[in-house]
Amino acid sequence: MSKKVMLIIAGFTLFMFALFAISVLIAKTLMGDADSRLVNAEGVGLVEVKGMILDSRETVRQLRYFLKRDAIKAVVLRVDSPGGVVAPSQEIYEEVKKFASRKKIIVSMGSLAASGGYYISAPATLIYANPGTLTASIGVILKLSNIESLMDKIGIKSYTLKTGKFKDSGSPFRKFSAEDRAMLQSVIDNTHEQFVQAVASGRKLPVNEVRKIADGRILSGEQAKALKLVDRLGTLQDALEEAGRLAGIKGEPEIILPPKKKINYWDVLTDGVEGTVSGALGKAGGGMQMVYE
Repeated sequence: MSKKVMLIIAGFTLFMFALFAISVLIAKTLMGDADSRLVNAEGVGLVEVKGMILDSRETVRQLRYFLKRDAIKAVVLRVDSPGGVVAPSQEIYEEVKKFASRKKIIVSMGSLAASGGYYISAPATLIYANPGTLTASIGVILKLSNIESLMDKIGIKSYTLKTGKFKDSGSPFRKFSAEDRAMLQSVIDNTHEQFVQAVASGRKLPVNEVRKIADGRILSGEQAKALKLVDRLGTLQDALEEAGRLAGIKGEPEIILPPKKKINYWDVLTDGVEGTVSGALGKAGGGMQMVYE
């Protein structure tokens, strides 16, 4: 290898290292230092679930952190979510259920705690909602699209090799058959029944009573209270104060936030590209997700 080529490679390597270092510095500046000191004060923990529920890991991590700390006598779970993917919602539900068996966990519903947002709330010790909170929406939805006719018009053909007739059910590139519909409907019905059973168990209600209102309808906080889907009408502050009382804390409880998750700055730099690629592949492959929405 010539000296010139070696110098070019060395220069390029130094450039890439410098670019990485600058990117890390920018990420730290924009996102802040994620390390948090641990607080030993006795008080009430606060965990927030905001937006679509797409992943359970961070919420589960925070709940487990508070469960292990003796100084934290109770937790308020603030839910402001329209719902989300089935499996992560179920994982958070199970963690809330475990938490409630050992410590008090009070849900405070914000403007929206519907579908998956309600699912994760059901097993809590106590549920607060504002009178105008939109909640319930006990149901499952699977959205599919078909672009077969469009592809025919523009002269694009799609070919699929598969191992069974249902392997590409829901594909946007072929007609949705009656058999496809029946198969997918059975999956949705089963998942919906899981939702009904979870609400009935979490709220200690007869399954038949839950099933009557498990048609996807949205309820206000007032309506949900009348149907025993929530316990009390009140604000986040009301929920925090009640958590303090249930924990046996005199006076206004100190509110303790969980330590922030440490940031892997390499992931920060690479996740954008990975997410874009995987999202494109998911769309191209006609991937499907069932959601509590």
